[in-house]
Amino acid sequence: MAEAAPTAPGEKPKGIDPHNVKHRGLIMASLMLAVIMQVLDTTIANVALPDMRADLGASRDTINWVLTSYIVAAAIVTPLSGWLANRFGRREIFMVSVVGFVIFSMLCGIAWSLDVMVIFRLMQGVFGAAIVPLAQNFMLDINPRERHGQAMAMFGAGIMLGPIIGPTLGGYLTEVMNWRWVFYINAPLGMIAIAGSALFLPETPKRKISFDFFGFAALAIGIGALQMMLDRGSDLDWFASREIWLELALAVSGFWIFLVWILGAKKPFLDPHMFLDRNLTMGLLFIFIVGIILLASLALLPPMLSGIFGYPTLTTGLVMSPRGVGAMIMMLLIGRLVKYVDLRILVVLGLSLTAYSLHMMSTFSPVMGPKWIIISGVIQGFGLGSVFVPISTLTFATLHPEYRGDGTALFSLLRNIGSSIGISIVTALLTHNIAVNHSEIVSAINPQNLQGLMSGSSALSKYGSEAGYYVLNSLASEQAAMISYLDDFRFMMWITLAAIPLVFFLRKPDYQGGSGSSPQAAPVSE
Repeated sequence: MAEAAPTAPGEKPKGIDPHNVKHRGLIMASLMLAVIMQVLDTTIANVALPDMRADLGASRDTINWVLTSYIVAAAIVTPLSGWLANRFGRREIFMVSVVGFVIFSMLCGIAWSLDVMVIFRLMQGVFGAAIVPLAQNFMLDINPRERHGQAMAMFGAGIMLGPIIGPTLGGYLTEVMNWRWVFYINAPLGMIAIAGSALFLPETPKRKISFDFFGFAALAIGIGALQMMLDRGSDLDWFASREIWLELALAVSGFWIFLVWILGAKKPFLDPHMFLDRNLTMGLLFIFIVGIILLASLALLPPMLSGIFGYPTLTTGLVMSPRGVGAMIMMLLIGRLVKYVDLRILVVLGLSLTAYSLHMMSTFSPVMGPKWIIISGVIQGFGLGSVFVPISTLTFATLHPEYRGDGTALFSLLRNIGSSIGISIVTALLTHNIAVNHSEIVSAINPQNLQGLMSGSSALSKYGSEAGYYVLNSLASEQAAMISYLDDFRFMMWITLAAIPLVFFLRKPDYQGGSGSSPQAAPVSE
């Protein structure tokens, strides 16, 4: 079992000495299994929704609560993970989280009604919320600061792997077995992670700290309302719905009250002094942007490839999978380079590659083969891999270990919120642009040029005038959708390019020759 700094018999653990950790490789493997299991569940259930809907007797609208309940619960509980770890012990909270996540995953698999499924998914989100931030915290603590880049490379590979293989794995399990296996798949991963955690995870100090209920409640209301608004906005036509306006008001009020409260409270839920660390603040902004790009592009590609290119689910997954391979290859390479290359240069390289891949995607055509889809995906994987590892390292490079628990929780939260906002924005833009583009294309068709189009096309000439209109309208809809997808890719490209100047606000770690002050590396604060 990995040990904290040496203590006398009966004495409380003083913290983890990163230079004296036993079984470091086994600890990291156990942590990453848990991370992959949790991140996988953010996307693996999406493709199984139609089958769930049929089995559980749900409507098209209510089945989405299977996703919404998990996302909202995880978002609300994530900021709480730092306090829980300090109060009850990080090892204990991590193990309880993994055990609870596995149990409720199995219960989701045997759910017999929609109401029961939503309750189990909500609890799955509650227990899963702390897994990613606590795993990242452990990986930073058990490695010396000069090895943080390599640790974040492994951590990032797990974070990137889940969303990329989730839809493909979910589609395969649903097609070959049934939708219940998208939850049962967590059992073997979880059992190994639980065993490894029980055997090797080191103990950390516990602190009797008070709980700022008011601050947490305000933050929870803000986060929960925001996630509800983002998740349900597209179904309710956004601000044409009173529900969306109410959720927006709750989100703004919750965040505003939370901000005012933590600036004046004696012992706030999140210490505002942590945000004086420039790398933490800028790192949170960057991971928010990465969240937008990663899942927004992944949300657009499957419907585009299936609806316009005509790819079946498994083919879509195979065409998209090289993106994950590219990300993992680049992360492993970057993990080796972080000691020798200015991390800020790597971030600029990654953002540039990501922007270039999005530019390539903005030139897609329905008549092209899968070659350029794969190539652009690999380049985007290279880009995101080049960004994630340096940002994960830089964010905590100058942060005092006392704030690391809350910092990793916010890091995970901002990535997830960025993903939700990114998906909502590109989906809303896609819907709006399809309507506008379709209107413009159809308005150019009239009885005069319809006759010319039909006579010039052997495919259309066999139809009558009314049927010809129908065929042309279908073609116009497909063309409008394709143009709208390309507009979304171009929009994300400009967002990526706009983030590049922010890199120069980051400081280099001291082990790279930076001048910024850094905390002591060894023990976690007591």
